[in-house]
Amino acid sequence: MPPAQADTGLAALSDQLILFTVLLYVVAMFAYAIELAGARARRTAQKAKTPALATVGGDTAPPEAPEEPAGPARASDRLALVGKAAVWLTVAGWAANLGSVVTLGLATGRWPWGNMYEFVLAVCLTAVTGFLVMLLRHRVRYLGVFVMVPVVLGLGIAVRYLYVQAGPVVPALNSYWIAIHVSAAIIASGVFMVGGVAGILYLIRGRQDEKGLLSRLPSREDLDRVVQRTIVFAFPVWTFAVIAGALWADRAWGRYWGWDPKETWSFITWIVYAAYLHARATGGWGGKRAMLIQLVGFACLLFNLFGVNLFISGLHSYAGF
Repeated sequence: MPPAQADTGLAALSDQLILFTVLLYVVAMFAYAIELAGARARRTAQKAKTPALATVGGDTAPPEAPEEPAGPARASDRLALVGKAAVWLTVAGWAANLGSVVTLGLATGRWPWGNMYEFVLAVCLTAVTGFLVMLLRHRVRYLGVFVMVPVVLGLGIAVRYLYVQAGPVVPALNSYWIAIHVSAAIIASGVFMVGGVAGILYLIRGRQDEKGLLSRLPSREDLDRVVQRTIVFAFPVWTFAVIAGALWADRAWGRYWGWDPKETWSFITWIVYAAYLHARATGGWGGKRAMLIQLVGFACLLFNLFGVNLFISGLHSYAGF
């Protein structure tokens, strides 16, 4: 049973840590942006300085590989350091984010995702975790700025508009099922967020875009693989979350499914992501068509997380603010 009153000291520490998290993520976001912009500007300058060598008679001589001048080399090293600093700032922000969630749970004596504020904190933590895990295995550092943008916005909205003072939850949420059902929904939502960001970049990035800022990003093929891998991981977790929610509903309300708005939109989100995987596996759909399906699923996910809680009343309304 949770305590009647929260530990105010730990609750205050949690609030301070989340503010520190936002600060670190913002600085990391700008560092990723500097590396991205600087790498593009340096590549453009190198192309402009490349001489066109020709011999008498019009035959083109193969150019010798020029040695990189000391100045550009130092600039490249500085950009690499900025990128590495961005990663370490992200790791530090992740640690602060984790500390905020843990101290909030200790302050309240329960799983710390009983309202939208706590849920958003946990989803952002999962999204950054997914990005850092992918960073260990794939060269996706240039996605950093684009992952940080929704994370910073989400945390900013949570702190500014969704904040709820630490305390016990309503009796309906005082169940071990919150650790099962909601935890699965948090993990899936955070990973889906990374896939959604990659999907948006896929549509923005032109196939032959060699002039714009986004040309520094991985190719469409690489972004497509990022999207597919995130959904292949997150979809079974979301499936488990829906099933666990039905089991919890039977225990709490005496029925497995009642087409409550939250249940309905969770199911709609599941259908759309299932359609994406089915289209990729059996229909041979790839490229833009499959990406559009994935982004429709991501939009359904966002509406399920925010729109249903804020604008539609139902049995899950007590988990709003």
